[in-house]
Amino acid sequence: MMVFQAEDRARAKKQQADVAIQMALQGRWAEAVQLNRAIVESFPTDVDACNRLGKALTELGRYGEARESYNRALNIDPLNSIARKNLNRLATLGEEAPPRAASQKLSPQMFIEEMGKTGVTTLLRPNMAVVARMTAGDQVSLQKSNSLLAVQTSTGEHVGEVEPRLGQRLLKLMGAGNEYVAAIQALDASQVKVFIRETFQHASQTGKLSFPPTVTEQVRPYTKGRLLRTDADDDVYYEEADEGEDWEAGSDKGDGNSMMLELSEDSGVAVDVSDEEDEE
Repeated sequence: MMVFQAEDRARAKKQQADVAIQMALQGRWAEAVQLNRAIVESFPTDVDACNRLGKALTELGRYGEARESYNRALNIDPLNSIARKNLNRLATLGEEAPPRAASQKLSPQMFIEEMGKTGVTTLLRPNMAVVARMTAGDQVSLQKSNSLLAVQTSTGEHVGEVEPRLGQRLLKLMGAGNEYVAAIQALDASQVKVFIRETFQHASQTGKLSFPPTVTEQVRPYTKGRLLRTDADDDVYYEEADEGEDWEAGSDKGDGNSMMLELSEDSGVAVDVSDEEDEE
């Protein structure tokens, strides 16, 4: 009898976690907060639920509560890298930090690998005061700033600059009519990685790669396999993820439906950043 009760509880927990992950994928953060709080109340040692709760609270700009949730995760699992990374990042925000501005998430389908048309680059001179309020998946814009290619938030705040070699190439292609979308791929307390995808190639640029191997010394022209998963966790919502916060480049292909939200860096779920290869 007790075995059946344990199985029922485990099944109920899994179902609730699946719903919470879907809420995150859909950007329903207020509902995600309520559901993850309920899960934590029922399962006090559920580290994943604590991380998901921290992620949702961060998205809502409730940084103090997010810290409490990540601290709880660390108390349960002192080695949890997702919680630790997010606490380190949130430590840069004061108690009176302005709330997160509403931001648009780039569709998971846009992160599917396409050699020559997608790349990941580490920004130069990142504005960490702005970055601290961002999370993996946040869409950003590419703007010319003097002779550099700058990255800005949806509200026009400066995030950082694309390294010169790649920046000059993209500026030239943009001037010729190419179009691109970009989003935060990963971030931590000291660096920011941005994912860039070519969405339109002007006829005059046919055959020209936006991300050729010769320009990718510090740029990755593909997306990591762990970004794409058939059991859509979260993104920002790695349940068992190592540092979930990374929407990093990798070589595995997948379909948009299998993409998972990174919880790490911003939530501890992917939205945590790591530059290592799978387990990496």
